[in-house]
Amino acid sequence: MTLSLHNTLTRRLEPFQPLAPPRVTLYTCGPTVWNYAHIGNFRTFLFEDLLRRYLEFSGYDVFHIMNLTDVDDRTIKAAAAAGKRLEEHTAPFVEAFFGDCDYLRIRKAHAYPRATQSVPAMVRLVQRLLDTGVAYRGEDGSVYFAIAKFPGYGRLSQLDRREIKIGARVASDEYAKDDPRDFALWKRADPIDEQVGAAWDAPFGRGRPGWHLECSAMSLDQIGKCCRVETLDIHAGGVDLIFPHHEDEIAQSEAATGKPFARYWLHGEFLNVGGTKMSKRFGNFLTARDLREQGVDAAAVRLLFSQTHYRKALDFSDKALVAAGQGVKRLGEFRERLLGEKGNPKGLPDGRGKGEGTLAELATKFEGTFAPRWTTTSTRRVPAPPCSSWCTRETGRSTRARRAAPWCATPSIGRWRCSTSSRRPRPSTRGWRAG
Repeated sequence: MTLSLHNTLTRRLEPFQPLAPPRVTLYTCGPTVWNYAHIGNFRTFLFEDLLRRYLEFSGYDVFHIMNLTDVDDRTIKAAAAAGKRLEEHTAPFVEAFFGDCDYLRIRKAHAYPRATQSVPAMVRLVQRLLDTGVAYRGEDGSVYFAIAKFPGYGRLSQLDRREIKIGARVASDEYAKDDPRDFALWKRADPIDEQVGAAWDAPFGRGRPGWHLECSAMSLDQIGKCCRVETLDIHAGGVDLIFPHHEDEIAQSEAATGKPFARYWLHGEFLNVGGTKMSKRFGNFLTARDLREQGVDAAAVRLLFSQTHYRKALDFSDKALVAAGQGVKRLGEFRERLLGEKGNPKGLPDGRGKGEGTLAELATKFEGTFAPRWTTTSTRRVPAPPCSSWCTRETGRSTRARRAAPWCATPSIGRWRCSTSSRRPRPSTRGWRAG
């Protein structure tokens, strides 16, 4: 079955055609390490991990890049408030992020460029934009991108170009879609930047990179080194990054290279709590380490997040997490039954169900049903192994009738490792962090 992806840029389903198959370049926006990443962030990271796993399962050679934003407005303010240098403040959160990824069984990216270690690439990109005439130096000593000089500005976010205020500027990393302005590529160094060690010399003045510039420079630098190209196959992130972050990435990257920045844009929806987006700003967030300390099986988190399409908002609750834990237990029991088979189970010669027999049928159902999950927000379920008591509760059928049916209509997590622990997770909201 041909894989199709919902491209945010076109708002259409498009057959996936990488630039140079079987290679796929995948860039995913990583964490801003001013604090611990919460599980709302990890919902996006897990959807991206699942996408990568499915691409590799399908035979693609994926080169995965995930950046670490260790210098921006928030990291600088947090470091200054803590009385620390920038590197000293961010280092524990970088370490914690990798620990959380290990806990959640997220495959490691092939490259983790850090903003503070990629400044030379950023300086080169700013200079290219100045040379092409789409960037200019402001009276405040910073360098700005002139969005009116890039005709394609606003395509990704479907911005009304009539709202563009020609010549108006914004230095902040975040601003509203209804107030588009020329954004900062390079910010003149302020005393607080010097205080925490977030200032670098450049031909256009001492300062630091703007947040939006960082991802463009790091991704172009990495795919240039690995693949000698200037176009990503897939760029993924959360829906909150569509504007201004990804819109600005497209503008500065394409203005510099004259080529499409990314062929496919994928964006994951929010993780909500009681209908409200999980956010540090709202103080309603839970971290991966909170779940780990409560003894929650990571497979339950993965199953819970995969049960809802990545383009649909998901409401997190203790009840839903416990139910996912029970589903993981049943999958683990099925796995144990497979491992207990004597000899080589029919239809499983290479561990993926290829060949003939019941397991081959399951593999075919998986491949035919899982691929459409990238194209639609429907609740179509991935076929799971036969399991009488499970499907009796889910469908209301009698046990006898259930045994006559070929498969349970409940979600499968494919090749992920499942826990066989019988201990029921008991998450609690009492450990939620405020701030």
